[in-house]
Amino acid sequence: MQTLTALELGEHIETGSCDPVELAQGLLSDIGSHEFGDRIYARLTPDRALAEARAAQDRAKRGMRLGPLDGVPISWKDLFDTAGCATEAGSALLQGRTPSQDAQVLTNATLGGSVCLGKTHMSELAFSGLGLNPVTQTPPCVNDHAAVSGGSSSGAAASVAFGLAPAAIGSDTGGSVRIPAAWNDLVGFKTTAGVVSVQGVVPLCAKFDTVGPLTQTVADAAAVFALIQGTRCVDLTPPDPTSLHLAILETVALDDLRAEPAAAFTDTVAKLERAGVTITRIQAPEVAQAMNLAGVLYAPEAYATWRDAIEAQPDLMFDKILERFRGGAGVTATDYIAGCQQLDQLRQRYHARVAGFDAVILPSAPILPPNAQRLMSDDTYYVSENLLALRNTRIGNLMGSCALTLPTGHPSCGLMVQCDPGRDERLLRMGLSIERAMQG
Repeated sequence: MQTLTALELGEHIETGSCDPVELAQGLLSDIGSHEFGDRIYARLTPDRALAEARAAQDRAKRGMRLGPLDGVPISWKDLFDTAGCATEAGSALLQGRTPSQDAQVLTNATLGGSVCLGKTHMSELAFSGLGLNPVTQTPPCVNDHAAVSGGSSSGAAASVAFGLAPAAIGSDTGGSVRIPAAWNDLVGFKTTAGVVSVQGVVPLCAKFDTVGPLTQTVADAAAVFALIQGTRCVDLTPPDPTSLHLAILETVALDDLRAEPAAAFTDTVAKLERAGVTITRIQAPEVAQAMNLAGVLYAPEAYATWRDAIEAQPDLMFDKILERFRGGAGVTATDYIAGCQQLDQLRQRYHARVAGFDAVILPSAPILPPNAQRLMSDDTYYVSENLLALRNTRIGNLMGSCALTLPTGHPSCGLMVQCDPGRDERLLRMGLSIERAMQG
């Protein structure tokens, strides 16, 4: 198992102190022998990984590396199409589904020289923030092996947190990158919808689906962001903390915080203020109104997308996920369209309200990762934890924001930083400044 960041590995490959083939072989071996390897990875792609590593090795020897992550292995959530490799989105409904070509983001990453390690387990069809999947596997949380790792990019987070990948690619529709990142003390980046291609990505709700990285540092997240876009590296010149004016979102986001996330948030805010960051507390009633629309926006689109496959073989699904999909069956088209129109208006008012701030901050999750066995045996516990898991992250999706979760130094507690849509690169620069301030 390796602990170097993705960029550090890239630097070692550049200097010749790390061989891409040996790196890929070592990680594949570590995954195969790790006690949780089968619970984290749905399947490996060793032939592809070693072929890509050999090509990276050759480029490095000839001084022709394609970028800072050329030769660096990456894990991929099992909803990114991978040519010739089963892509099943954590569902028995898609068992054996094998695409003939890569998703666009995987194509971009391959053209940038990265090495595809394999596909990671996930919540069934990406429709849960817990990461509990009795149909396939439930990856563990790095801080509590009896707890879930968060979803839906559960295996993605676990692959990085357990040292079985330097970086991972996940998707985020309601928090599916940020929750597992936060619960496993990682950086998770929810990109603005449309900024990163979703071509060849198994869909959940096209209106909200986004793709983003899970990494150890903000710098890694920025590098992987550029890699999957197929663009230049982000300018990461961080702003001086004393120039930042952040808003704490008090509406909804601070309700019913458990003791640990509440203490972590208080401590983090104090660190930022000591670093010279100006912080103002705000109310945003648009957020509460938008949260009330979630039921008429998410489930109807998800059910419309998957209805035929689900109803053909409903017995193949985890009953909790099946129930959530079917919750969209009774929503009328007029209610859905009205909800979309109302959300657009609420977004405009929200972004006008926060326009004077550099970013909005809030706890990434109001709870710690729940116990996996109890989730399976206690319906009341499952409902309460499932509702809370994605509550704070969903705010960013509903408002159309880009968002970044950063580890706070408190186990499984993240700080979320949100920016207006399209300000992804600015968010990453601020994230680097905030990361440094939190680390002292």
